[in-house]
Amino acid sequence: MNIYVNASAERDGNGSQDLPFRTISEAARIARPGDVVLVEPGIYREYVDPAFSGTEEERIEYRSVRPLGAVITGAERIQSWAPYEGNVWVCRIPNSLFASYNPYKTLVYGDWYFATPDKHTGCVYLNDRALYETSTLEACLAGEVYECSWAAEESVYKWYCEQDAEKDETVIYANFQGYDPNRENVEINVRRECFFPSETGRSYITVSGFVICKAATTWAPPAAFQDAMIGPHWSKGWIIEDCEIYGSRCAGIGLGKYLDPDNDHYFTTKYVKSPTQMERDAVCRGQYHGWLKENIGGHIIRRNNIHHCEQGGIIGRMGGVFSIIEDNHIHHINNMMELGGAEIAGIKMHAAIDVIMRRNHIHHCTMGIWCDWEAQGTRITQNLLHDNQKPDFAKRLKGGMMMQDIFVEVSHGPTLIDNNILLSDVSLRFATQGVAMVHNLICGALTCVGDGTGPRYTPYHIPHRTEVMGFMTILHGDDRFYNNIFVQKWPAQDVEIPSDSDDKVFTENRTAGTFEFDEYPSWEEWIAQFDFTKLPDMQKLAPVHEGHLPVWCEGNVYLNGAKPGRHDKDALVSEEKVRVELKEENGQYRLETDLYRHLQDFHARMIHSDILGKAFEPEERFENPDGSAILFDRDYYGAHRGARILPGPFAQAAEEMAFMGDN
Repeated sequence: MNIYVNASAERDGNGSQDLPFRTISEAARIARPGDVVLVEPGIYREYVDPAFSGTEEERIEYRSVRPLGAVITGAERIQSWAPYEGNVWVCRIPNSLFASYNPYKTLVYGDWYFATPDKHTGCVYLNDRALYETSTLEACLAGEVYECSWAAEESVYKWYCEQDAEKDETVIYANFQGYDPNRENVEINVRRECFFPSETGRSYITVSGFVICKAATTWAPPAAFQDAMIGPHWSKGWIIEDCEIYGSRCAGIGLGKYLDPDNDHYFTTKYVKSPTQMERDAVCRGQYHGWLKENIGGHIIRRNNIHHCEQGGIIGRMGGVFSIIEDNHIHHINNMMELGGAEIAGIKMHAAIDVIMRRNHIHHCTMGIWCDWEAQGTRITQNLLHDNQKPDFAKRLKGGMMMQDIFVEVSHGPTLIDNNILLSDVSLRFATQGVAMVHNLICGALTCVGDGTGPRYTPYHIPHRTEVMGFMTILHGDDRFYNNIFVQKWPAQDVEIPSDSDDKVFTENRTAGTFEFDEYPSWEEWIAQFDFTKLPDMQKLAPVHEGHLPVWCEGNVYLNGAKPGRHDKDALVSEEKVRVELKEENGQYRLETDLYRHLQDFHARMIHSDILGKAFEPEERFENPDGSAILFDRDYYGAHRGARILPGPFAQAAEEMAFMGDN
């Protein structure tokens, strides 16, 4: 059955084509398996809470009749501004507007939040662009550049809020830098979410073609309830496609954890257990609460334009297992630099078990992709990542996070990273083990190798399932590098990174290449420590069991000063100057490079799952989610690799490659 919605209808209707509903919420209260909710263009200022699940055979579909014509927003327009002083205006909002959740009383804060907790979940928008919150009215009046912002020219637009308890009102001051807010489109966050079931288990729902924007979402760490502007809320089989998603105070799309009252921001509220311990608890409690392949995950997130969210574009712990994230344009995430903590990235997922992230374009984010804990069976393939690094003019936020294209942290693998183009100054932060990098173009450093994990015991799982198989700390190593091209595009000097918690300074590598794995054993060196001709001695083998795991390197190319490691076999090394430049014109990107002139007749062998072998701890092969082998005979574009195998992400040598345009 089709259910019709039109915000411009003259009166309330019954959902028929002749008498459509005026709100999507009315349709969401009755839509059952097989129903299609058709939404006409318009602005829908409401919170959509689907009441029923679809089924695998008969989904419930919500579709914007005109692509991006229907806008679901958590904001309300305000046209009651009065001049206050200079460029600052003031408005008063009755707190009854916010019902039980007032974003201007709620701070962005919780577990793993490191910056100063002085920002609210509310926000003010001028013509769709968020203003910067100040902690004093004086700073709002001054309207000065915020030195940590990645968009300095925008940071002079400010807002400040306070409560008038006597009148039960929220008072908002805003510096519009000369604009008249009553003539411009000025909105404030009112609702916490836009399209997000209040109950778990609302499965098999499609959301297609909407603009979803401006919600007062909360900080979403992994052991807490993870809300977002849109998300499936601990269910199965959602499709979110062809949407524009922007303006979230925290997360855009949430694929994360349900509310567990016994483990929700536990460290922040009780302190007595470490946040890492509560992460382990969350995994085990999750299984008690139905975290199984049959119940949770299997979502598809595709062809969305996700931008200008201040925690993450896509965030999720456990709820995103077995999902596909493909063909999305994710950009300008956390560029305001108002929020800082360990949950910030274009895509930030814990427990991305058998998750495939492919053909995404991710740029100008604090981090591109961050796979934290249990990146088991995760495949990151055919993605373009660039400019995921702080501009030179911006000051580092105290409590902000490191910047790189990909971060894999405290996981046991197998984590497969293949056929990607990584152009930022740090390509991969390597605080993990069990990673295979195959056929990538890598223009930044591999950093944090063997560091940043501590004695952090994290879970690994039955292959292609969620059931926990065991817990182990990170030994480091168990990594593979086949047929990659490393280019020293950025300055090779080490950089100093100040600590978030004290006055210490950490030194990080910025030289491209695999040389940082020189202290790790080869397979032959590692296996020789076990004498299989004698009965094993557990005490004597204890240091071996706690030592680094082996590393494999073959068929890689090192250009422009990138440094190979001692494990490299059949490598090509050249000190000659190489040019790799990404050019953008009218939303279209192309890569210009002369690196193929330096390859000459160099070629490598075809790589497949049997060559990569198994990740050590889970004893799981680098393979497809269905257990079948991967043959790396397709390149970044999906083109066939023939008998002559070139290193890097392209099957054929060329000096110019065209990429996707912006959504």
